[in-house]
Amino acid sequence: MKIAIVGGGPGGLYFAALMKQLDPSHQITLWERNAASDTFGFGVVFSDETLGGIGNADSVVADYMSRRFARWSDIDIHFGGETVTVGGQGFAAMSRKELLELLQRRCAELGVDLRFQTVAPPVEDLEADYDLVLAADGVNSQIRAKYAESFHPFLDPRSNKFMWLGTDQVFEAFKFFVKETEWGVMQIHGYPYSDAGSTFIVEMSEDVWRAAGFDETAGDVFAPGVSDEKAIAKISSIFATELAGYDVLANNSKWLNFTTVRNGSWHRGNVVLLGDAAHTAHFSIGSGTKLAMEDSLALAACLHEHPDVASALAAYETERRPVVESTQRAAQASLEWFERITQYKDQQPTQFAFNLLTRSRRITQENLRLRDPEFADAMDRHFAQTEDLGETAPAMFQPYRIGGLELKNRVVVSPMDMYSAVDGIPGDFHKVHLGSKALGGAGLVMTEMVCVSAQGRITLGCSGLYTDAQGESWKEIVDFVHMHSTAKIGAQIGHSGRKGSTKVMWEGIDVPLAEGNWQVVSPSAIPYGPGNQVPREITRNEMDEVREQFVAAARRADAAGFDLLEVHAAHGYLLSSFLSPVANQRTDEYGGSLENRLRYPLEVFDAIRTAWPAAKPVTVRISATDWIEGGNTVDDAVEIARAFVAHGVSGIDVSTGQLSKEEKPAYGRSYQTPFADRIRHEVAAPAGVAVIAVGAISSYDDVNSILLAGRADLVALGRAHLYDPQWTLHAAAEQEFKGDSAAWVQPFRAGNRRPPSARTDAVRPRLSLLREPESEAVDAHLRWTPATASAPALVE
Repeated sequence: MKIAIVGGGPGGLYFAALMKQLDPSHQITLWERNAASDTFGFGVVFSDETLGGIGNADSVVADYMSRRFARWSDIDIHFGGETVTVGGQGFAAMSRKELLELLQRRCAELGVDLRFQTVAPPVEDLEADYDLVLAADGVNSQIRAKYAESFHPFLDPRSNKFMWLGTDQVFEAFKFFVKETEWGVMQIHGYPYSDAGSTFIVEMSEDVWRAAGFDETAGDVFAPGVSDEKAIAKISSIFATELAGYDVLANNSKWLNFTTVRNGSWHRGNVVLLGDAAHTAHFSIGSGTKLAMEDSLALAACLHEHPDVASALAAYETERRPVVESTQRAAQASLEWFERITQYKDQQPTQFAFNLLTRSRRITQENLRLRDPEFADAMDRHFAQTEDLGETAPAMFQPYRIGGLELKNRVVVSPMDMYSAVDGIPGDFHKVHLGSKALGGAGLVMTEMVCVSAQGRITLGCSGLYTDAQGESWKEIVDFVHMHSTAKIGAQIGHSGRKGSTKVMWEGIDVPLAEGNWQVVSPSAIPYGPGNQVPREITRNEMDEVREQFVAAARRADAAGFDLLEVHAAHGYLLSSFLSPVANQRTDEYGGSLENRLRYPLEVFDAIRTAWPAAKPVTVRISATDWIEGGNTVDDAVEIARAFVAHGVSGIDVSTGQLSKEEKPAYGRSYQTPFADRIRHEVAAPAGVAVIAVGAISSYDDVNSILLAGRADLVALGRAHLYDPQWTLHAAAEQEFKGDSAAWVQPFRAGNRRPPSARTDAVRPRLSLLREPESEAVDAHLRWTPATASAPALVE
């Protein structure tokens, strides 16, 4: 092949070296506009997984890198006047300059034509003259910009300000210095990369940046290689204590906003994007160099394995994109956490450290228990102490009081529509469904959305609380739960609004009924989606009628014995539609501003709160974002939550979306939890109001991690309980926890241990004549000490 590479960073160089190894007859030319000796930045970090791949692909490069690495396993989190150290993480870093020199030498040895201080020919010429054109030209890729109509780039510049610096202080571990200054919270991300220096990245919100006067040089234009010396002097002064007399080092250092780069496609004809040109991930979660070198390995392998460039590039993107997108999801969670870091400034140092470590949701409590069991145990004890709980138990099995209601644990069976009622009456199916979940150990079991009127149903199979017969049937179910379990049971009530009169889920979710249909209503005459019924704009008199239907349903729920009531103001149903500017385009006092859009949902809530016994809690479920342009955002959700708190709500159940078929949600594990986290810290916790996290949460480890980090007070799980009605009790067994908050009912108690599986009862024979001496336990706390740079020591 004849290959053109634009960009002489680690990704382009490594790809060239790999291709030359696979076939020395490849003709490879690389252009780099900067000099070979130019490098911006300080250190680069690699994971053990990536290093293993480099070792398999190029032993020469891997051997040299391994001899130059700084290695350590500790993370030191400096916060609130304390230092919390967590071990067992596993890091390796080296100088970016040394890495580039190594890769340049390797390419020269293999016969790559390296052209530094040379601008590449126009990409259209390269396309015509070469079999493959590799665009490794960085985050501001000119090739990507030229062919934007093919690559479909999406650039997301973030609000935080950061500056990439170094220091001649050699850190012994990964360092997070989180400092509350007179201007606000600033943080340092630091790590060693050699026996002579460390990377030192300063980051802060734009508000803090401006308050501290760093915007003084905002209008200055710095030539390439020139640093913002005024800002650097101020940073040195602010972090003088942390620097301990050492210097801050600059290298083309100036204020930046991180930009997340995504592309709809990574290749166009014989042109392919690699590294930062294709994607970026925030520096708080990993190294762009690491991702670029992984790209290079995958691309070289696919080109070697496939018969032509087109199929190779398709295979490369198919193989590599899921890995990158997973990393980007974690990086997005991490960068957003640092953007919101101020909301955690009042946490205790131990909880703050746990929160920071688990911010991306890739690291969890059980993961930390494997890495540093002492810290994981300390976190359990800390949670029990700060929550004023006597027993140290897994967080999910600690009791919780919501309003006047005491829950034995913090697991909630999320509301799930079953579409199995007849004329709105729940029957035996509902008793088995909800009864089994109550017997399964959850602290709170929630009904599906129980409709307040026939017109307010989603489907013909929806249950209701608009007749006495329905109330009596619900009472049988509630009595069963109270008689046979220690769980509490709550009713969620709602009105379908414009999403009503549709088929049951398994016949076609959101598909309008062909027969037996009814006229749906909404704040405005805007359908839920193409093909859905156009709703009639609800009149003011009808709004009063619906409000009274909610009140009547609440009274029937109380008569049935429900312990808790939840008002459904999420997922695009009637109250949710009033809250969203996408569905509510009224011109009266119930439309327009958020204050106006809140007016009717709050009127309904107030009426319900008056009718519902004061000793029983009322919660509200909200959609924290509409996932659609022009819709509600998390900023709006914070104000919506604040309004309900002011009106006496006991808890906020934080979900998202489902307002429109045009939504584009960012799905992922626990993907809605950050919304709950923000609402809890900004609004709910200061007012003593509970927050419930929900959405793609399925493991006990995630539940415990969410609670320990302070992201929610309760955690609701839906599908996990459909898969396993005894999910909560099985989670206790997995954690070897036995206590009243995870007690099996007497008839089931014989099954409270995992049944033995194949060969779990096998007793192994002795097969060695002499016993091997027991190896000494390895300390989880490996630190980088310059005096032993060639062989890092394990120290306490």
